[in-house]
Order: sequence, then structure tokens, then C-alpha cells
Amino acid sequence: MQELLNRNRELLAQVDDWFARCMASYPEHIACRSGCSSCCRGTFDVTLLDAYYLKRGFDLLPDEVKERVLAKCRDRLALMREQWPELDHPFVLNYRPEEDWELLMPDEDETPCVLLGDDGRCLVYENRPMTCRLHGIPLVDTAGEVMHEEWCTMNFTEVDPLTLPGLTAPFDSILREEVALFRDFTERFLGRRMSELDTLIPTALMIDFDGFDWKRWARKGV
Repeated sequence: MQELLNRNRELLAQVDDWFARCMASYPEHIACRSGCSSCCRGTFDVTLLDAYYLKRGFDLLPDEVKERVLAKCRDRLALMREQWPELDHPFVLNYRPEEDWELLMPDEDETPCVLLGDDGRCLVYENRPMTCRLHGIPLVDTAGEVMHEEWCTMNFTEVDPLTLPGLTAPFDSILREEVALFRDFTERFLGRRMSELDTLIPTALMIDFDGFDWKRWARKGV
């Protein structure tokens, strides 16, 4: 498992390097700064690998901090169960179609992420999911394909970022490697190669990755 975590860390580092390069190239157009949490609102899905990596960072926090965060997670879960009464451990979403997920992730939800500290900084910044690292800047592959055309409204207020050549990165290969890594992770963890298993950040922190019998769960049919 450590080899997979090392690969995941290297992949995330590629994304971090891209984001840092973009900020260095266009500081006048990118408002992202340490302590800014304007994007850290609402609930969104993450892969089970992201959840596992996130939970490893969370488990290193002081007990009193973890309990405060888990109290928020339990409150969020109670609200989710108003929409999905059957939502239970291990909190994987994929047994229902993706259009049902919108009930758990309404667009109007502006609730701060459960992992935001009082200073507006992420409590597990080094272990944050891939989607958090990609947010705020459009994703344009070096070959020219626009893979995600949205960006934070605080960024690029006076210029169209899709015209800026310095934002590109090899996203096609990065995202392909993410899928390959996830399939290797599920084979090691569940005994089956799978391309997609997702949960939410509040539920990810309540998953018992070490004590749960994942292979038995997978044999029963995900």
C-alpha cells in the first residue's frame, strides 16, 4: 500500500507544481492565497483513494480537534440521511445513480467544509483531495483540449484565462494516471479492479478503513 501512496503523492505533487507555476506566472490574475476559503463551501464527492489519503492525514490531528470535526460530520450525515435514509458505512455513493447525488450536494449549499480551521485554513492541507488542488483555474491540456472550463470568480476578473498559454499542463496524462492508480488501489484494497467508487468529505472522515472487511463487502457486490 505504501507504494501506491507514494505514487499518489507524486501525482498530487504534479498538480501542486502546476498550480504554483500558474500563480507565479499570473499573480495579477489569481487571487488564491493561504487562508482564502471562499471555494471551500458545500459538499462534493471524492474518490475512495482521495478519502483514504485524506483520512490518513485526519488521523494525525490532535484528538480534541478530530472530535470537533467529527461532530460536524455527524451533523452533515444526519442532513444527508433526510435525503438518503439508507446512507451508512462505508458511505460509498455508487449504488445509486449520479443524478441522485445532487440531493446530497445542492448547488445552494454554502456550508463551510468540515475541515476548515478557525483561521480559514485546511486542517489537513497536505492530504487534501485532488479536486481541491484543481479548483480555481481552468484545466487546459498541453495539446490544447479544455478539460474543465470553469474557474473561481475571484480569479481572472479582467482576462479570459483560456487565452493564457501559461496555464496548460499535461492533464490528459495526469487524469489517466489517476484512473490507473485508483484501479490499482481498489485491487489491493478490495481485491477487485474498479474505476469508480466515491464518497463525500464529511463521510470520508467517518470511514473505518482499517477495521472494515472491504474484500467481503466487495464480494457481496458494490
